[in-house]
Amino acid sequence: MHSLVLNPELLQRYDVAGPRYTSYPTADRFVEAFGETDYLQALEQRRDGVGANAYPLSLYVHIPFCESLCYYCACNKIITKHHARGAEYLHYLEREVDLNVAHLGQGQMVSQLHLGGGSPTFLSDEELTQLMTMLRRNFQFAPGGEYSVEIDPRTVTRERLAHLAEQGFNRLSFGVQDFEPAVQKAVHRIQPAEQVFDLVAASRELGFESVNVDLIYGLPMQTPETFERTLKQVTQLRPDRIALYAYAHLPERFKPQRRIHTQDLPAAASKLVMLSSAMRVLMACGYVYVGMDHFALPTDALAVAKRQGRLHRNFQGYSTQPDCDLVALGVSSIGRVGPTFSQNVKTLDEYYDLLNQGRLPVVRGMALTRDDLVRRTVIMALMCQGRVLFESVELSHLVDFKQYFATEMDTLAAMQEQGLLTIDESGIQVTELGWFFVRGVAMVFDKYLQVDKNRARFSKII
Repeated sequence: MHSLVLNPELLQRYDVAGPRYTSYPTADRFVEAFGETDYLQALEQRRDGVGANAYPLSLYVHIPFCESLCYYCACNKIITKHHARGAEYLHYLEREVDLNVAHLGQGQMVSQLHLGGGSPTFLSDEELTQLMTMLRRNFQFAPGGEYSVEIDPRTVTRERLAHLAEQGFNRLSFGVQDFEPAVQKAVHRIQPAEQVFDLVAASRELGFESVNVDLIYGLPMQTPETFERTLKQVTQLRPDRIALYAYAHLPERFKPQRRIHTQDLPAAASKLVMLSSAMRVLMACGYVYVGMDHFALPTDALAVAKRQGRLHRNFQGYSTQPDCDLVALGVSSIGRVGPTFSQNVKTLDEYYDLLNQGRLPVVRGMALTRDDLVRRTVIMALMCQGRVLFESVELSHLVDFKQYFATEMDTLAAMQEQGLLTIDESGIQVTELGWFFVRGVAMVFDKYLQVDKNRARFSKII
């Protein structure tokens, strides 16, 4: 894959903005007409559904606090050094859990937990213990599940990692982004490589099953040469998983990004060189290209899921969990229960106010239509496996694929001529070249995007 030659005309054609498809429909399509009542109905339908309890839940908990601002960040976060705010937040998280469990049922089985942010390690050891105790009181945690937490290397020590292991976390995700000092200075996130190496070594000694490292390409002051140096350091670090994200510069939406000078950003062609270089370096070092933005060692559960066709995609990216319902807790968090999506309010004041009223803080969402479900199946198959089998979609949704997607098939024919995919009697297969543009392939099936051509709210697909 890394030896492919990409012609400039193709790059220019697909130098467009588009969704990352951690869901379909995408979160920007959620509506305020969907609210607490609709979400409660979804919880109760899961509780009362035949065999519903046989399917474990995923839990996502959003901890919004950070001690310092990273200029590239597009997450919902609150910058503060007042750690007392964590205790108040946990109090309200418990209220939210109680309201969920009242309608969902006590003791639901959980096979996946992810603490995200913000910086979950903003919380003290005692507060993390309080959070996990509260969750275990309300849910059953399945043996062998995936229990992960995002780590800001600047906020943890070996002792803190040991405490996380004691609390049952078995997977860590370190936010690295780039090891180059000039890039770190440009994005206001200084963390020496030695610090990360020491923490990853400690994680292995403590027995964590999987260590992930987040990288971002397209940051200010990055060049293909400096990013390759970072990649080589990462291969020496040898994490089990690597999440490689393209920086989405949307200063009109995310105020912190206004501190990044546009002239310091690498051009689209340079970003593509970085992506190609990452594939070359990481695959040469034994990593499996899982898809779009993830790499994993062959023995890691993510790579195994890819080989076995069990890969899934949710709001945290690629996942091994087969289409679990996701209960999302905390300010701004997004969940999925049955054929519905829901999102909590985005500010702490609103979050606290609604919970004080005894109401769940769901502010918007949507119930998926039959058409949404068909298209979701196709888009997720493309994003996760790079292949869509006509018969599988037809049997699952009772449609004639080529007839249902006649317009889309015409568009795909042009992509086939460009070498991005192949179409035969059995289905659609994304080529090695097409993986560079897989978001563009998936966009063909996005009904909402075809109707609304305003894509400025999305990042560039390459």
